[in-house]
Amino acid sequence: MPILVPNRDYRSFNSFELSNAQKETEEKQYIVKGRAVIFNTPTCLYEYDGVKYFEIVDSRAFDGCDLSDVIFNYNHRGKVVARLRNNTLQLNIAQDGLYMEADLKGTVEGRNLFEEIEGGYIDKMSFSFSVQESAYDVDTHTRTITKIKKLYDVSAVDIPAYEETSISARSYFEEENSKEFRALEEAHRRKLLIAKTLL
Repeated sequence: MPILVPNRDYRSFNSFELSNAQKETEEKQYIVKGRAVIFNTPTCLYEYDGVKYFEIVDSRAFDGCDLSDVIFNYNHRGKVVARLRNNTLQLNIAQDGLYMEADLKGTVEGRNLFEEIEGGYIDKMSFSFSVQESAYDVDTHTRTITKIKKLYDVSAVDIPAYEETSISARSYFEEENSKEFRALEEAHRRKLLIAKTLL
């Protein structure tokens, strides 16, 4: 299981499949490609008392984001197997998401990870980041991440479970749920006071 770093958000997209881009050459290529972030698609991150709470990553959320040295690794920990700084990791922001391509041939760990991806043992991806700005819609219980401050890594993961990777998201939605409950209680109290003054 990943060892999570405080003050970072972690997200996984179960629909994401990490696939190799093997070329027909004599020399084996250790290239993996995938979509690490999906834009403008609601994902249910939390459910409380039958109410579902959703999150959307806006397609402009990476505008101005610190992408200075993003790494690619396994389960958000362990040895770095590709990174932006040495050009073994490439990131591409498109209309529908953030795409990545990593060359894993440079390290033994990277080549081993490639073999596990190629064999279908690992086929999901997660990313870790910090939020700079977000907006919350009370009616739809949806948080929209409008600005990501920093992207730390994109990671191949064995179990992309929100139970482990969205602790900060759940605390965010628990706080919003408490605010909504307090607002309802306050509105109820106001109605009672108005009713008493009319008697």
